[in-house]
Amino acid sequence: MAETIHVKGEGGMVFAMDLPLPEAIADRLAAGQLVRVNADGSPLGSARRPAPAQEEGTALTTGAVPRPPKTATRPAWTAWAQAVHGLTEAQAADMTKAQLMDLPDTPPTPTPVEEQEQEDTPPAPAANGRPAEDAPKSEWIDYAAKQGKGTREDLAVFTREDLIELTA
Repeated sequence: MAETIHVKGEGGMVFAMDLPLPEAIADRLAAGQLVRVNADGSPLGSARRPAPAQEEGTALTTGAVPRPPKTATRPAWTAWAQAVHGLTEAQAADMTKAQLMDLPDTPPTPTPVEEQEQEDTPPAPAANGRPAEDAPKSEWIDYAAKQGKGTREDLAVFTREDLIELTA
């Protein structure tokens, strides 16, 4: 009875082949176009790792954005950096592909000081009671109403920018 080996083809499919190999197959194996593997497709001589549990899923099923392969295009790396690291389109455009590839798999966790700096604190009103330029529209409506520019209901139809201009 002939000995059987397993060979992975160019497309990744595993074939069981009896020895001696046909000459054409032996030549492709010698040229590296085919690779000898275990029956399950794992590299020859390596122990097969157990398959992950069905419940674990992939990075996509857990909501994580998978890291692109090294051969991926720059737009793929840019999209990954924006999704994982929260970079803006301009920030990602300013980086080279190598810099994007050097980013860690997950963004660094902020220190408590950084978290405190990121908290949304409402802007402090000016000394005359005028809201800060980036204050919400509701504060500008209140301010304009206090200045007698109209009722809150009438002022609600204006944009924040209109209210800023109206109270200038």
